[in-house]
Amino acid sequence: MEKTFHITTFGCQMNEHDSEIMAGMLSDIGYTEKENRDDAKVLIINTCSVRENADKRFFGTLGQLKRRKEREPDLIVCVSGCMMQQKQITDTINEKYPWVDIIFGTNNIHRLPHLIHDLIASRQEGGEEKKEREVWDEAGAIVEGLPAKRLYRSKALVNIMYGCNNFCTYCIVPYTRGRERSRDPEEILKEVCRLAQDGVKEIMFLGQNVNSYAGENCSFAELIKRAAAVDGIERIRFMTSHPKDISDELIDTFRTCDKLCNNIHLPVQAGSDRILKRMNRKYTRAQYLERIRKLREAAPGITISTDIIVGFPGETEEDFADTLSLVEEVGYDSAFTFLYSKRNETPAADYAEQVPEDVKHERFGRLVDLVNRISAEKNKAYEGRTVKVLVEGASKNKKTALSGRTEGFKLVNFDAPEGIDPQEMEGKTVDVKITRGKTFSLEGELEK
Repeated sequence: MEKTFHITTFGCQMNEHDSEIMAGMLSDIGYTEKENRDDAKVLIINTCSVRENADKRFFGTLGQLKRRKEREPDLIVCVSGCMMQQKQITDTINEKYPWVDIIFGTNNIHRLPHLIHDLIASRQEGGEEKKEREVWDEAGAIVEGLPAKRLYRSKALVNIMYGCNNFCTYCIVPYTRGRERSRDPEEILKEVCRLAQDGVKEIMFLGQNVNSYAGENCSFAELIKRAAAVDGIERIRFMTSHPKDISDELIDTFRTCDKLCNNIHLPVQAGSDRILKRMNRKYTRAQYLERIRKLREAAPGITISTDIIVGFPGETEEDFADTLSLVEEVGYDSAFTFLYSKRNETPAADYAEQVPEDVKHERFGRLVDLVNRISAEKNKAYEGRTVKVLVEGASKNKKTALSGRTEGFKLVNFDAPEGIDPQEMEGKTVDVKITRGKTFSLEGELEK
C-alpha cells in the first residue's frame, strides 16, 4: 500500500501537538504526509470533545469518508483523540461506522505505528480483517522522546504536563485526559535544547493547567527561567492558565524574564460570582481582577486574552451583565467566546436550569460585539508604532505578503521585500511599522 497519510485535527493546541507527534512517528517509519486528504491512504481524524460543534464536525467528516472507503478498501481510516475516551462515542462508531479501521485514545497515541502495522499484517494474512480498537482508560507512564513534525520551523509546542484535576462542572477534559501528570523538568529542557538546535526560536509550554506543573524540585516559574537560559530560544509562551493557580512567583517572572512574552491567556469563563461557583472555578470575580492587576503591575502593556462561556445553566440577565462589565473592566485584547453546550458525564449537563437557545444566542451576540469593539480599539492604538514580528511565513490571504506575531501575540500582515521569496523570511524577527489596526489583526510596512 502507498505509504501516505493525512491528519485532520479538531480542538485545542494539545490536540494540535498530538497530531504533530503522530505525523512525526509516521514520518519516521517512511510515511509521507499529504496536504490534501484525497491524496493519502492513511487518514487520521484527531477529535475534540470540549464543544458540541466539534462532535458534529467529526461525525460529518467521518460520514464523508464512507463512499471513498467503499471504492478503496485498502484505505486505512483511524479516529483518535478526546472523543474516543468516551464509551458512548466508540460504541456509536462501532455500530454506525463499522468500516473505521482503527480507534485509539489520548493515552496511547504512541501506539499508532503498531496499530497500523498490525492492521496491515492482518490484511496480508488473508481471512477476516482485524479492526484495531485500543483505548486506554488510564494513562500509563509518560512516554518521552516521541518525534514531532512541526507546523512551523521557528515555533514549537512543548507539552509539560497532561490531564486536569479541576473538574469544572461543564468540562469533560478530566474524564478524557485523566489526572494531572507532570513531565520531568530535565526531559523538558532536553527537548527545548533539541528544538533550539533545530532552529526553533519560540516555544509554547502546553498543559490543561500549566500553573499546576509539579516537576521534581522545579516550579513552573523555575522551568520558564531554565528554558530561557537555552541559547537560541528568543520567546517563551504558555497556555492554558487557571486563574486560581497563578502564583506571585509566576507573575513576577513576567517582570524578571526577558524571554517570557508579555502575553497571557487567562480564562475567566464568567463574570458572576454565582455562576463561577456553579462552574466550580474556585475563584471569585474580585480574585480574578486582583490577578489581572498584579500582572499589569509586573508587566505594563501585557496583552491578555480569555475564554468566556455564554448561557451556562442558571445564568440570569444579571449574571450576564456581570460578565459584560468584567470584559469592559479588564479590556481584553481578544476572547474566545462559546455558547454553553451539554457534555455528557459532566455535572452541568444534569442541571435543571438550562438557558433557552434563543436567549443564549442573543447574549452571545452582545458579548461578541463588545469583545470586538475593545479588540479593535486596542489594535488601533498600535497605528504608527514599530513592533518586532517573528515571521511565520506567507500570509493566508495574500501570497506576496508575510504574516507573523508580535511578542503580545498580535497577528501582523505586511508585504514581503521585493524580490524576496516569503519562505526565506520564515523564522526571522523583523521591525514592522503598523499602518492599520483592524479588529483581529494588524497591517504594517517592513522597516528598512
